[in-house]
This record gives sequence, C-alpha cells and structure tokens, in this order.
Amino acid sequence: MPLASATPTACFSRCSASSETMLPSSAFKIPKIPRLGPPFWPWEKVKMGPLTVSPMGFGTWAWGNQLLWGYQEAMDGDLQDTFNLAVENGINLFDTADSYGTGRLNGQSERLLGKFIREFPGRKRVRDDIVIATKFAAYPWRLTPAQFVKACKSSLDRMQIEKIGIGQLHWSTANYAPIQELALWDGLVAMYEKGLVQAVGVSNYGPKQLVKIHDYLKSRGVPLCSAQVQFSLLSMGADQMQIKDICDTLGIRLISYSPLGLGMLTGKYTSSNLPSGPRALLFSQILPGLEPLLTALREIAQRRDKTIPQVAINWCICMGTIPIPGVKTVKQAEENLGALGWRLSSEEVSQLECAAQESPRKMIQNIFQTR
Repeated sequence: MPLASATPTACFSRCSASSETMLPSSAFKIPKIPRLGPPFWPWEKVKMGPLTVSPMGFGTWAWGNQLLWGYQEAMDGDLQDTFNLAVENGINLFDTADSYGTGRLNGQSERLLGKFIREFPGRKRVRDDIVIATKFAAYPWRLTPAQFVKACKSSLDRMQIEKIGIGQLHWSTANYAPIQELALWDGLVAMYEKGLVQAVGVSNYGPKQLVKIHDYLKSRGVPLCSAQVQFSLLSMGADQMQIKDICDTLGIRLISYSPLGLGMLTGKYTSSNLPSGPRALLFSQILPGLEPLLTALREIAQRRDKTIPQVAINWCICMGTIPIPGVKTVKQAEENLGALGWRLSSEEVSQLECAAQESPRKMIQNIFQTR
C-alpha cells in the first residue's frame, strides 16, 4: 500500500527535524468530500489467502468474558443486533477463539457467533459470505495433532457450521514447551487436509517463529494465510514492525488485534476516569504519558470530522493490516464502521507515529508472543 512506507523508522528522522522544517498542522488539512455510498465498496475488500474479507473485521473476545468485559447473558439480544448491523454494512470477518468465555461460559463466543449467523435476517448470499476466524488454545493437554483436530471439530459443533474460514493457533508454545510446538503445527496441517478449515493462521507469533512455521507449513503444502498480533499506535515496536515486514514479504495478511489499545485510544478515559476491572491498573500506568498521541489523534479527528477511535483504526488500515476492534454494542459498531471509506494522508500517518514515539509508555505485549 502507498502509505506502508511511513514507518516509525522513517518517523524518527522527521520527528528530530528542527521546528523550522516541520509543516504547520494547517498544511495537512484535507478537504471534506462526502462519501456517497456504503462504508466500503466491493472492490475495496481484501484478499487473505483463498478468502476475500472486509478491510476491517470485528473481534468477539467480550462475548462471554465476564472478568474483563462484564459479559452477561442478558446482553445477547444487543450482541445479535450488533452482529446484524455489522453484516448489513459489509463486515464479513469475525474473530473468535475456543477459549473465549469465562468459566462455565467457555466457548460462548463461538456459540453466539454460530447462533447469530443462523438467525441473520438478511439474504442467504450475505450470510454464506461470512468468514469465521477462530483460534485454538495450545492447552497443555493438546499434545497430538489428533487432539487439535478434535478441538477444531468441537468448535464446528459449537458454531454449527460445516467449515471454519481460518483455523488459527492461539499462541506458540516455543517459549515454555517447545516439544509441543510441532504437534500443534501438524494439527493445523491435519485440519486443513481434512477440509475442516478453508485456511490456517497463527496468533501471537513473533518474527522468528513466524518464519519457522511459514516454512514448515509450506513444506507440507499448506499456505499460511494470516498472522494475528497486537498492533496499534500503542504497539508498534521493533518486533511488531518486523512481523509486519515479514508478512508483507511472505504474502501473509496481518490481522491487528487491540487496535484501540484495550480502549486507551478511544479518548474516553483519563487518569481520573479509569475503566472498572483489571484494565484500571494498566491504564493508570500508561495513560499519563499518552497526551502527545491523544492530542494528535484529537487534532486529526477534528480536521477530518471523525472520532478518535476512527482515526486510530484507520491508521491500522493504512498500514496494510486488517484491524479487528472488539464490539459489544450497536453504538460501538456504528462508530467503528466510520473508520472505513477513507484514508489518512502520509503526513497524518507520520504525525501520529511521531506523537506515538513521544509517548513514554507503550502497551505491554501479550506474554505469549514469542520471538
């Protein structure tokens, strides 16, 4: 993509330039041209292996998670309305996992997705176009390819669908149980060869392990379709950018989860207005240093007549990734859809990346992400 060259490395030189060489923010003003049509056109869809998906998907981590996201079964009606709105507006990629759901609700996200697909009131062609990307946990008792295939069949049963769009390893065991890793890889091969999934992907794989599994799967005749990592203006360190470069080189589509930094890039929270639950501690540590980035997001949002979350998600799209922000409500879905149908300029991308570098605290990486 033309904006992919606006990397943090390039940003360092621009940020360190003297103030006399920096363009005033007024030079970045973009004329407001109303978009006549849907959030995106059919030709703006993205190829991901054998699949064609919307330029943004939605994540469903919250659908069943009581601990972090306060899920209650009474929310299911609102979640179905949210799903319907997304699909009616062209979103056809939904990310889930067999481990999503707290306690007795384990697997609830998959069950709800399957139910919502079956009960979608729209055209059958639209319903059939939906792509489910689910992740299989590397539980310590999943030690053989057959156990991984069994996990895939269990997900199919929960969703009551015939085939999964993308079957993904939720994380690598290379850091703590390397002997289990090859069994997981062979499990991906087996579910692909048995026709249980249309494509395979990985999640939380660092640059070295990503190249290794790509080469192994290629040797087995199985293409690696996608790599899912935490990727946002709060999470654009050296490893994440290296993963992005590897994906571009090897033809792997990068799926960026937590594009809003668990909510820190929404502009909704401050040091004196923290979310409830476990996120509060993390937010209290990072938010005080985010003012440069939040200010830049706010300036661009005002200039573009957009919201802060829409600008943050659009940055991920401009970087050539497919962001999957989480949604729980119709309002959230409507706002996230506003990230589509337009693009930040290269100057705006640079402005955001420079501001991100000025913010002293960054998002911690998932502890399961390997090197």
